[in-house]
Amino acid sequence: MNKPVADHLLRAAEPFAGYRDNQAARLDVEAEARAQEGGARVGISRPHESAALHVAGSAAYIDDLPELAGTLHCALGLAPVAAGRLLGIDLAAVRALPGVVRVLVAADLPGANDCGSIVHDDPILCDGEIRYLGQPVFAVVARTREQARRAAALTKKVLRVEAAAPVLTPQQAHEHGQYVVPPMHLVRSASGGDEAAVRAAIAAAPHRLQGSLDVGGQEQFYLEGQISYAVPREGGAMHVHCSTQHPSEMQHLVAHALGVPAHAVLVECRRMGGGFGGKESQSALFACVAAVAARLLQRPVKLRLDRDDDFLITGRRHCFWYEYEVGYDDEGRVLGAAVTMVSRAGHSADLSAPVMTRALCHFDNAYWLPEVAMHGYCGRTNTQSNTAFRGFGGPQGAIAIEYILDGIARRLERDPLDVRRANFYGPSPGRDSASPAGERNVTPYLQPVRDNVIHELVDQLEASSDYRARRAAAAAFNAGSPVLKRGLALTPVKFGISFNVKHFNQAGALVHVYTDGSILVNHGGTEMGQGLNTKVAQVVAHELGVGFERVRVTATDTSKVANTSATAASTGSDLNGKAAQDAARQIRERLAACAAARHGGRAEDVRFANDQVHANGKALDFAALVADAYVDRVQLWSDGFYATPGLSWDSARMQGNPFYYFAYGAACAEVLVDTLTGEWKLLRADVLHDVGRSLNPAVDIGQVEGAFIQGMGWLTMEELVWHPASGLLLTHAPSTYKIPTANDCPPVFNVRLFEGDNVMDSIHRSKAGGEPPLLLPFSVFFALRDAVAAMGGPQAEPPLSAPATSEAILRAITAVQRG
Repeated sequence: MNKPVADHLLRAAEPFAGYRDNQAARLDVEAEARAQEGGARVGISRPHESAALHVAGSAAYIDDLPELAGTLHCALGLAPVAAGRLLGIDLAAVRALPGVVRVLVAADLPGANDCGSIVHDDPILCDGEIRYLGQPVFAVVARTREQARRAAALTKKVLRVEAAAPVLTPQQAHEHGQYVVPPMHLVRSASGGDEAAVRAAIAAAPHRLQGSLDVGGQEQFYLEGQISYAVPREGGAMHVHCSTQHPSEMQHLVAHALGVPAHAVLVECRRMGGGFGGKESQSALFACVAAVAARLLQRPVKLRLDRDDDFLITGRRHCFWYEYEVGYDDEGRVLGAAVTMVSRAGHSADLSAPVMTRALCHFDNAYWLPEVAMHGYCGRTNTQSNTAFRGFGGPQGAIAIEYILDGIARRLERDPLDVRRANFYGPSPGRDSASPAGERNVTPYLQPVRDNVIHELVDQLEASSDYRARRAAAAAFNAGSPVLKRGLALTPVKFGISFNVKHFNQAGALVHVYTDGSILVNHGGTEMGQGLNTKVAQVVAHELGVGFERVRVTATDTSKVANTSATAASTGSDLNGKAAQDAARQIRERLAACAAARHGGRAEDVRFANDQVHANGKALDFAALVADAYVDRVQLWSDGFYATPGLSWDSARMQGNPFYYFAYGAACAEVLVDTLTGEWKLLRADVLHDVGRSLNPAVDIGQVEGAFIQGMGWLTMEELVWHPASGLLLTHAPSTYKIPTANDCPPVFNVRLFEGDNVMDSIHRSKAGGEPPLLLPFSVFFALRDAVAAMGGPQAEPPLSAPATSEAILRAITAVQRG
């Protein structure tokens, strides 16, 4: 083995030493050195391409860009009531303040006053109806940010409003029949019947269970807040630097707000300081306001939100309320299930419809449900318009069936893992099992499950986590401990990968090879810290047989790759990696033809590896061949394109094949609960997650770890509270809204990647790793429920809601003790 290569990898792997030593996810440095020496550039654990810049503080975000001469700053005046009418505005006091240059209201927009991503029901600035407390009413442009904020704070003095009673909860919206989109219904009966057949199956079952569940929302809490910097260009054009996951949508909406064609707007994003879905659609309002102000004043305008305003204006993960009824047999197998899901959509549609669609399509999680009827309602409330969040409705759908199965297990006094296993989808064709291939493998929306690995994955985790022995040990501990109780749970994940909407599943990329052999890549995805650019660069380096250091990925830019989809739905690497691979492959084929023409042999026999090109027995330097190709007038740049095959969706019937493949995983969590205070601690977490053939194991492990802690925060500590009378979001700052920190990580945190290729032709047979692992901390929530249940009898079913805060845990303990 080449010693310099091994030494380099040892140095590069130092940031991941913790994984080797503590996570049971060892990086075999020598094996990776051999892989690189053999020409591989994917499947390698290498640091994030901007890791050194992040650590050094030199990674440039939008607020780090040098401000152009004449730059002005913008702040928003917010509605002081949650519902009512705007009767009038007297802006004289605002205009009179020092530094104020201009104040904008809805009538000042030259184009459309709308930033709705799907349904055009979301005004940029309030134009009469007040929809929520915090809704932007006017925008102040001033010489400094501080001056703009002081002027915008005068809302109560300058606005005349007529307040009305707000609708704040999904239950209230459901009672009033207020929805942002029409209700959705998904019914599947194995007998071929309708919902009546499902209800009949429930009624005929040996056992029945019904109940309700509340699951709260979650703030994205990205480190970099919402920000846009708009710079006017010649001929009425506009250049917008925007922290967004969807530059093409920002281009479209800014163009509409300005009343100009799309080609007059350029949206650029080098990197975001986190997004988690909160910058998919909701960056639009700020981009539009900044662009309109810049257009009217013909000066650069920056709009950077204060964290409190960010909380008060933007939406977050939808909270859900459920009612369910199921019928099951003596083994705990579900024979029929009916569920109603109502989400808090907020004041406008935003992305609530696709979020609910994904929730309905993930109610099954990893389980075969022969008779099922689901109904989804997106409740219109006088709150911020909720939006995308990592998982995009999938976690809200899947937690309901997990809650149901946990309840069934407690009713039957069976181990919850055994009940979960009894309901698993059948093995996929070709996999070893006693069950015939193809049985119990069709989802409620009629997509066959052809890649099921949940049986073997859960078997491996059960063994490696020592689940059975620890369950017995927890029971023994609880029997002798009246105050402290342990809980243990092992939960599975099946998560569909693709956008709900078929035409979003496409991507483009550009690859340029320069005459010195360096390579520049541009693609339609956005980098928000998840390592997308690192993986795409690895793919291009692998395809051209060069070192990773030769490849540079530039900022996402709507003038380079047009009509891109959002970096969301865990499709970033799948789509953009394939597009970049397509572009690089075209260049490689041209270079191979050039090498064959110059040196003999066949183009198809030319090989690229380790910065060399092997042609007809000769080893050529990659850069030298590139220079020769330029002299031979060979095109050294190419565009690439990819569209995910095999997708279909009938939104009216809610049937089809909306997902290209499924990602799987499982987690085992053990907690300790103080039943006198409700305080708790996660003692240990064991995770086994399926990412196919990983493009970068270190990045994927980091994604799994981060998703686990973020999902645990959603389910246990991140609580959103609105004042029941005024509609004010009370938890609108870090002082009142708690997210998990390093102290909440368990002392034993074993994360491993499941070994196995994706059966579908994804990029290098990898699988998405962004959203699916957020469902893994279901294990923490149900471990808490298990600990609370130890305070009651053998059939105790704690009414534990999410987030399972200390207060919620104490309420559940009280309910269990009362019997």
